[in-house]
Amino acid sequence: MSVDDDFGRASLLELFREETLTQTQALSERLLALDRGAQDAATLEACMRAAHSLKGAARIVGVPQGVDIAGRMEDCFVAAQHGRQPLTPCHVDALLTGVDLLVRVGDPQTAASVAAHEIDAFAAALAAADAGPPGADPNANAGDGDAARDSGAGDASRADAAREDADVLAAANAGVDARDAEKNGDTIVGARDADHSDDVAGAGEGADFGASAGVRGAISRAGAPRAASAPTQDAPTHDAAPPSSRAPDADRASSQMRRVRADTLNRLLGLSGESLVESRWLKPFAESMLRVKRAQRDAARSLDSAVEALADDADPRVRGALNEVRQMFTDLQRTFAARLDELDRFERRSSHIAEQLYDEALQCRMRPFGDATRAYPRVVRDLARSLGKRVRFSIVGEATQVDRDILDMLDAPLGHLLRNAIDHGVEPPDVRLARGKPAEASVTLEARHSAGSLLVSVSDDGPGADLAAVRAAIVRHNLTDEDTAARLSDAELLEFLLLPGFSMRERVTDVSGRGVGLDAVQEMVKSVRGAVRIFNEPGLGMRFVLQLPLTLSVIRSLIVDVGGEPYAFPLVQVRRTLELDRADIDVLEGQQHFPLDDRRVGLVTAHQLLDAGELDESRPKTAVVVVGGEPETYGVAVDRFLGERMLVVQPLDGRLNKIQNIAAGALLENGDPVLIVDVEDLIRSIDKLIRGGQLAKVRRGDQDALARRAKRVLVVDDSLTVRELERKLLEKRGYDVTIAIDGMDGWNAIRGDSFDLVVTDIDMPRMDGIELVTLIKGDPLLKSVPVMIVSYKDRDEDRRRGLEAGADYYLAKGGFHDEALLDAVHDLIGDA
Repeated sequence: MSVDDDFGRASLLELFREETLTQTQALSERLLALDRGAQDAATLEACMRAAHSLKGAARIVGVPQGVDIAGRMEDCFVAAQHGRQPLTPCHVDALLTGVDLLVRVGDPQTAASVAAHEIDAFAAALAAADAGPPGADPNANAGDGDAARDSGAGDASRADAAREDADVLAAANAGVDARDAEKNGDTIVGARDADHSDDVAGAGEGADFGASAGVRGAISRAGAPRAASAPTQDAPTHDAAPPSSRAPDADRASSQMRRVRADTLNRLLGLSGESLVESRWLKPFAESMLRVKRAQRDAARSLDSAVEALADDADPRVRGALNEVRQMFTDLQRTFAARLDELDRFERRSSHIAEQLYDEALQCRMRPFGDATRAYPRVVRDLARSLGKRVRFSIVGEATQVDRDILDMLDAPLGHLLRNAIDHGVEPPDVRLARGKPAEASVTLEARHSAGSLLVSVSDDGPGADLAAVRAAIVRHNLTDEDTAARLSDAELLEFLLLPGFSMRERVTDVSGRGVGLDAVQEMVKSVRGAVRIFNEPGLGMRFVLQLPLTLSVIRSLIVDVGGEPYAFPLVQVRRTLELDRADIDVLEGQQHFPLDDRRVGLVTAHQLLDAGELDESRPKTAVVVVGGEPETYGVAVDRFLGERMLVVQPLDGRLNKIQNIAAGALLENGDPVLIVDVEDLIRSIDKLIRGGQLAKVRRGDQDALARRAKRVLVVDDSLTVRELERKLLEKRGYDVTIAIDGMDGWNAIRGDSFDLVVTDIDMPRMDGIELVTLIKGDPLLKSVPVMIVSYKDRDEDRRRGLEAGADYYLAKGGFHDEALLDAVHDLIGDA
């Protein structure tokens, strides 16, 4: 047996015990808070996730008692979240009993003592709490527990299976040093690898797959318990390395391993990264010395010219002194050239050594992707069998090196994606055969490096996403109305799958339906400044791709100039860069756009977002960084591109709190500080500015002078046709026009900017035109702004209401024509 196996089997249940202690302690504290009446949504959510995570961890390590107990608790919290069953003191008592049972189940020494009748008593207590206080019908909700989770006689067999697992795994006695090291926050590293560098991690917010990193790591080394007992014909296929090739003998492996604290490795990587950056300072310094050398050469030539000019007239002593200076210049040039050669050689050696040091330090933090995947074949097999499906599971790129922190964070997201592929993605065998596909479905997990990023994908060969069903689910969840949903593109529809609480299932099952899966994937990826891409091929399958940085300590960045200061965009979040001709900039709905890949992309200025002065208007083209995903894709205008750099991430001082749109800092090769842009925060800021109608605009060539003198008109109308007609008429006459889509949007716009005239409709959602006019005329700062109402309503009553609210002009759309509108505007504010 290899050392990996020893450590994994010896620590598997120990890691589960530690996770159980952590989560049950949190559950106890929050249950007591709930008992005191603080039944807020955040506390219930935290309790549900803790129970959900414990259920997943128990399922992975093979403790069905824990799955049953935690699952019942999760159902109770979900019912409270949805308002179906408020938690009462009786519920809290029963749930605390469940916490005590979980503590015992999680301890290998006491797990076997948990009898089936104790779990039955806990289930009965929950059912009684659901039924209400004493005196109520005790059978009113007695079946709820059974309906939510199949228990009964099966509990005894599951308890026997758990005791068998505990007996087998508790019998292992190797790897004590590794277990002690992990308890102390140490990391076991080898002479050339970090295969044994698992820390005991807290439980993630994962689903059934999402056990803690420590439990997952132990399973990946020990293998899933009792996997060989199942029939093989339905199991997913996965080629494993022969046991003899997995590790050297135990003594030799032990002699090559040392305990190193994880924070020590982090500091080592940080220092090596700084050393790498500092070594790169030598090259620009050497280049500056070359400029000094050229200046010295020019000075020597000038001296030579002076000596030649004075050759006949100068005093011999002067000529002698000048010749001596010439010789000194010659010697100095020779010495300087030699020193420059030495500096150049030193720079090359220093950079090479710094790169080697950084690579070696980085390798200490890197682990093969396969360390995180050894438990998945068994888990996929069990889930597929439980759903009546046949799945061939493949893992590609197990040797791909991944940062240990990212690898630990990937555990829960990959579990969600695999569950999604099996439950939602692939079809049952009979359906596949009817569609002309093999009865056995295919699910593939792949990891690879590409363009300085880590790409992790989960793909299946199912029918792909049913976009019509997605559209219906969006409407069913009240995320948008039917008309808007009908206009959404395929890519925009798929983005909804990543929203919190969104699920394609109308009924909650033990596997899915809670809507806490794919949004957890999105949150994890965003937390490391990555991106999620969804590819859908109707009839052929789906693929989720996670684009992640190779390491969290150093990032590849695009350096840009904004207002004379450098800023860094993480390359993993940059979709494209381009030099945009200003003639390609157009205005739609009051916002600037430009064409990109047969679509229109909104344009904003980094100067407004980063509070960095004004955009450099002297250049004929505008440098644009395209960021975001579907449907929120934006072009951020910057002054110029400065190139690509590897930056060592330096967290900002905590006393600064969170700086808007900024994630961290770094140093350039010359020592200048650079701020790293928080792209997700940047997109939120753009959305906020759009809602407020406060986006600054990029000047479009010969429109500069016109824009400086043009009077500004705010057009407020919920009809796209009317808005665009009025905008084009007014802009053609020379006015600067801003668009608002309803009264509320118009009110926000006029409060955030200055206008010479407001043109508004009456009938609009959220706030009608009469209310908007009343607010404007009631504001001491805005009441002087003239307001024109343009409405289809031409009754005297409507005209009177508008004028009484304070409107300066009322124009009926029924008699509307181009000159009527322009004449009315001219009467109110004059020429543009």
